[in-house]
Amino acid sequence: MTAPPVSFGGFVARARAAGTLVVQPRMGMSRPGPMRAGLHATRLAAATTVGTITVDSYTRTGELAAARRAVAQGAPLNGYPIATHAPRVTRGVLEGICGPDFPVQVRHGSARPGPVFAALQACGLHATEGGPVSYCLPYSRVPLATAVADWERCCGLLAEAHQGDVLPHLETFGGCMMGQLCPPALLVALSVLEALFFRRHGLRSISLSYAQQANAHQDEEALTVLAALAAELLPDVDWHVVLYAHMGLYPLSPGGAQLLLDEAARLAVRTGAARLVVKTTAEAHRIPTVEENVRALETAAATAAATPPSAGPVPDTGIHAEARALVEAVLDLDDDIGRALVLAFAKGYLDVPYCLHPDNAGRARSLLDSEGRLQWAETGALPLPGRRVRGGRAIVGSADLLGALSHVRRTFDQRALSGV
Repeated sequence: MTAPPVSFGGFVARARAAGTLVVQPRMGMSRPGPMRAGLHATRLAAATTVGTITVDSYTRTGELAAARRAVAQGAPLNGYPIATHAPRVTRGVLEGICGPDFPVQVRHGSARPGPVFAALQACGLHATEGGPVSYCLPYSRVPLATAVADWERCCGLLAEAHQGDVLPHLETFGGCMMGQLCPPALLVALSVLEALFFRRHGLRSISLSYAQQANAHQDEEALTVLAALAAELLPDVDWHVVLYAHMGLYPLSPGGAQLLLDEAARLAVRTGAARLVVKTTAEAHRIPTVEENVRALETAAATAAATPPSAGPVPDTGIHAEARALVEAVLDLDDDIGRALVLAFAKGYLDVPYCLHPDNAGRARSLLDSEGRLQWAETGALPLPGRRVRGGRAIVGSADLLGALSHVRRTFDQRALSGV
């Protein structure tokens, strides 16, 4: 068997073959010195890590003039302005740190990511993430068709960087739509569809994302389905699954936050996810320090190392049938997957609960049941088998929404308080 390329995906594949979970921080500093220090600390953590450069919000939204002004004035930003710092500056940040044993991924959140893709490639980086749906609907008012066209061009440019041992890597963000309140079948389907979009436009190293929700058993089923569909539909791609620690309101107590991260690490191991993007015990209060990020990486790695893999089958509650139905309905709309995605949202075949983007139908609604499982309350035009509506009261009004958004926070803070 040929060894995997020396690349982001290849690094993760080697760690997975060795039975080790790769852990990754969310990290982005506006100035080169602190950004380099954060990457260096991540590399030295007592864990198998990859680095992150998260860009600032000006760069994410294409406001490059504002980013340039901020850099010129020495004003702090909420991330690294990779399209503003000269490539030689960023190469200096990476020099002696980024390499085959410590790849670095650029994270950005941009619906129109052309400047980010150009900048990361100019710096010698080849791993990033996002997607035409997942970085358009939640974060922008850019028309979906415009985002799809931009992502087509960017995928093509990134794919062209494939040479020698360099295998560009792109991670879907579809499994993290809105952070929470999406029933898992929709998250799985969006992650798979974005992966198929990437493959259609030349990428051969892809990761598929999923965000930890409110019920560990439901998450275990969803991650199992995600891996099964990826294995079936991406047979010629180097792929892995990446799990995100809960992206909603994080527990207020350090103990509750640690319990939630521990559960994410155990979930990753039980389901065979190859990489975990962590959160820290400071998430509910402020931007974490480098030291807090390192502590989260190390504790997640230790928990993962102490967790045995799952020994038995995962109960089937219908996520696989729902996710497959959504994927097949979209693929049947058009041979071009980009056009199919735009049509799917126009017809309501894809519909993200509580997403206010103009191209989202907004007819689907979800609910949290008494066990914290996300269920459909209203399905709109979603082509689900048997129109699988569980019944119950949909999330309506601010009180319901706040209660649903706070469910995980309350649950894990209470567990920490009671010592469970």
